[in-house]
Amino acid sequence: MRADGTRVKGLTPIVQALPYIMPKRFDAMNWASDSVDEEIMKTFIRQKRREGHRVTHMSVLIAAYYKAALENPKVNYFIMNRKVYKRNHFCVSFVILKTRADGTPDETTLKIYLNPEDDVFTISQRIQEHIDRNMEAIHNNSTDKFASIAFSIPGLARFVFWLAYHLDLHGLLPKKIIDLSPFHTSLFITNLASINTSYIFHHCYEFGTTSVFVCMGKPVKDPFAPEGTHKKRMPLGVVMDERIATGIEYSRFFAAFERYLKKPELLETRLDGKAE
Repeated sequence: MRADGTRVKGLTPIVQALPYIMPKRFDAMNWASDSVDEEIMKTFIRQKRREGHRVTHMSVLIAAYYKAALENPKVNYFIMNRKVYKRNHFCVSFVILKTRADGTPDETTLKIYLNPEDDVFTISQRIQEHIDRNMEAIHNNSTDKFASIAFSIPGLARFVFWLAYHLDLHGLLPKKIIDLSPFHTSLFITNLASINTSYIFHHCYEFGTTSVFVCMGKPVKDPFAPEGTHKKRMPLGVVMDERIATGIEYSRFFAAFERYLKKPELLETRLDGKAE
């Protein structure tokens, strides 16, 4: 019945039991830290920009994550009302910093949908297009407009979000609401390096279907770098819902994720590996 996913059948008893043992997403959150070789990332970005392609840390990270998810699809599952669902698309939510008309900083949340035929260049372009459209001082995207309406009348926001939560619980939330909700997403990512801040372990929201949250922190000196060198790594804080995949499945996913970050040139062609 859900607009964003299909119920998964044939699960093992223990996997079916986990959402009953841990009914809330915050019950099932696991934390892990990882890091990206900053020199590999910067070298790739500079080379692509010399070739006329605008590529960023975030777009490379998202492309690597998506390619690994195509090979390990269980990381795109989600739990709702103690049931396991396979998401019928792949999308990424992220926050951008903007400036109000009076000069004060503000934030807005964006969501982009990815396709198997995407590569790191199309993903970079889509991210930039969404950012450019939403950098105006006014809140002009659908999510901001919806929130503005909800908070325009005293008491309305409480009812609207209560209703949305319970409709979602039973698979009745309209697709239009799911499409504009940044909390109904395959991956939520934030780049704290952009504001020169260390990474954190950000919770996965109970509202919506977010199963994995990745936070990028400012690069730090590689503790294993040879003496006298200035090699850096970008730390990542990862929070994941353990109910959607087993430990070995997560292990295989992160091995693939790390492999593509070490060789970002593998992200220049279709992420599903099919011929152009």
